[in-house]
Amino acid sequence: MKYNQNLKIMQVTDSTLVIGVDIAKKKHYARAFDWRGIELDKTISFKSTYQGFKSFEEWANEVAAKYCKDKVIVGLEPTGHYWYTFAQEILTQGYMVVQENPYHVKKAKELDDNSPSKSDRKDPKTIAMLVKDGRYQIPYMPQGLFAELRKANNLREEWLVKSWTVKNKVQRWIDTYNPEFTDVFKSWEGKAALLTLREMPLPGMITKLPAEDIVSIWRTEVKRAVGLKRAQELKEATMYSVGVKEGTEMALYEIRLLMKEYHEVQNILEGIEARLEELVLTIPGAARLLEIKGIGIKTAAGFLAEIGDINRFSHPKQIIKLAGLNLRENSSGTHKGLTTITKRGRSRLRAILFRAMLPLVAKNAEFNVLHKHYTTRKENPIKKKQSLIALCSRFIRIAYTLITRNVEYNPVKALGGIVLADTPLAA
Repeated sequence: MKYNQNLKIMQVTDSTLVIGVDIAKKKHYARAFDWRGIELDKTISFKSTYQGFKSFEEWANEVAAKYCKDKVIVGLEPTGHYWYTFAQEILTQGYMVVQENPYHVKKAKELDDNSPSKSDRKDPKTIAMLVKDGRYQIPYMPQGLFAELRKANNLREEWLVKSWTVKNKVQRWIDTYNPEFTDVFKSWEGKAALLTLREMPLPGMITKLPAEDIVSIWRTEVKRAVGLKRAQELKEATMYSVGVKEGTEMALYEIRLLMKEYHEVQNILEGIEARLEELVLTIPGAARLLEIKGIGIKTAAGFLAEIGDINRFSHPKQIIKLAGLNLRENSSGTHKGLTTITKRGRSRLRAILFRAMLPLVAKNAEFNVLHKHYTTRKENPIKKKQSLIALCSRFIRIAYTLITRNVEYNPVKALGGIVLADTPLAA
């Protein structure tokens, strides 16, 4: 993972065949070059099938043999998910597979013809030239438990989005047709509230029922915290509801569909999370992360799923860069611009870390002290959000040490010598 331009350039020698591949959904295009950028054969196209991959391998081997090349580097621009199957196939053939940043390809494609045009013939050459110059990344494809963990975490993230979507739809329905509902129930996701939305969601349906009948409906699933007083409050709140009165027949049909969808999504999400928890506990080092107060099993799972095998990194700065948390400066001459994070790399990893930092600062004494220190120090105090970003990077450093060295979490070492005088840790 460590970025070293010289090492990457030295991978390409006079005995190396450099192949650039433009990835698409059904058909890919490839061009072959030597270490100086001289094209060695005509452009070929091949389908994204077993036979297509085999034809590519035959062509690559023929070109390599013809020009006495003993090493093949295949560079590709990752297009969505279409590159997975191709990369998996050629890796089994012993080829070195590298990736080009789509942003780099876009910027470099004008070097040859001074034109921003894009074509199936032009892109493979642009990709190959970037590979020749050592401007590439070696993709990480998780294997074994790490592959299972990443897939489980990706599924959880996808179904979380579906869950939020359904919840927003339910809240919109309540605000439209029964806005007084939330005056009685603090959350519509409580058991009694869900029963009400399922059995008598509209204000007119509630007011027609005696309070005793409402309690009887609640008692079918809820045995405590609901009674005649709550039922009477609900009736009084909805007596003069300002909710929309038209289209209620389809509104009733809509909320019943939403309730069905809500329960289905929640059940699937619970199943995925149970599987995710089982998987993460089998990952070496996961238990060390859970020693940090405020870090739950879902956060640990998300972190390890995104970075994969942490031992492939030689320094925590590499993980910080992977998360896009490394700093970038915008300066020129006497002008000093703002310093911000790059936001390059895995956006999901960055999101997981930021979401984890909020409860961590609230529940973990060490991170709370660090947060106060960053925001109140005399020299270069930073804003609260900037502090949270800085703490994400510190968490990465701590996690890297705990897992790679297999040591227990030490609150004093986590502080790094920073202790505020007015905190319990100062003693």
